[in-house]
Amino acid sequence: MTRRPWARRIPVTTVSVAALAALAALAALAAPAATAAPAEAATTSTSSAKVDYATWQKDCQAVMDRALPYLKDRIAAARPGEKQAIVLDIDNTSLETDFGFSYPQPANRPVLDAVRYAQEHGVSLFFVTARPGVLYWPTEYNLAHDGYDVSGLRVRGLADLFKDVAAYKTAQRVDIENDGYTIIANIGNSATDLSGGHAEKTFKLPDYDGQLS
Repeated sequence: MTRRPWARRIPVTTVSVAALAALAALAALAAPAATAAPAEAATTSTSSAKVDYATWQKDCQAVMDRALPYLKDRIAAARPGEKQAIVLDIDNTSLETDFGFSYPQPANRPVLDAVRYAQEHGVSLFFVTARPGVLYWPTEYNLAHDGYDVSGLRVRGLADLFKDVAAYKTAQRVDIENDGYTIIANIGNSATDLSGGHAEKTFKLPDYDGQLS
């Protein structure tokens, strides 16, 4: 996988020192407004989420078990000259955000395994997130560190912080299409990640009625 030049120049420790404070507030910044989760205790001592990690991984795998055969068929059926792309959310989609805290955050393995097939077959990966622009560099480093080949990362600028999240994410997909890409799949764990069209197929990962950001 090709690494970004800056990733070779900046040690992980330097990036993490600058990013840890911002990442500590990440779940609140990244998540759209949602109904408050039930107040029961977390089922794992290492998780801030109110859902069992093993259950979440099993449920994610079930979704990606449906996604991968579709991706294989769609990639094989690419039209001449077609630039195929997948759009992914980040928090609790591409990365494990609500289960423990570390930096770099681990990849959500079922998602990484599926999209790695796509990127190895020429599909571009675009990441569209509600994270604010201040987290651009630590987020791109994190994704590349975990094995994602980042063709583009869209974060919210100052003006975007006051916009509806679903409308913001739809606009980013429109921009990707305007750059000549066909978005063959859109993967996320929230309705705001997937609404608005501009993707041939969507895959919804679990958020357990808003318990995950």
